Amino acid sequence: MAQDGAPAAKSESKSDAKPDASPLKIELNRLEPAGEACRTYMLVDNSRGPALKSLKVDLFAFDTEGVAQKRLAVELGPVQEKKTVVRLFDFAGLSCPKIGRLLLNDVLACEGGDATRETCLERIEPATKTSAAFDR
Repeated sequence: MAQDGAPAAKSESKSDAKPDASPLKIELNRLEPAGEACRTYMLVDNSRGPALKSLKVDLFAFDTEGVAQKRLAVELGPVQEKKTVVRLFDFAGLSCPKIGRLLLNDVLACEGGDATRETCLERIEPATKTSAAFDR
């Protein structure tokens, strides 16, 4: 019976920790052609979280066939406490209609308060308003 109790205790501690972490919503808001690049608009909604001095993410763009095309490290910070911001960046040499999916591969840096790469990754809730999927 002790074995049955141990997994339940682990499960409870994980579920107890999650509600304390306020979500950090990152939305793939728009893709638009910019010469031979695809300009990407990211909405970072930190309306319920502490200020972040840095939020650097590792992104992969996949084509409509699901094949990885480009990798990009993007700084989305700083983001003030209880603030929403829009960040723009380009996927050079990639046309927007070819992007079928954007993957948040990892958080490379997350600084502010007691934030760590791991806690920031857990807080992120990806969403999209484009035809391309955006997930982690």
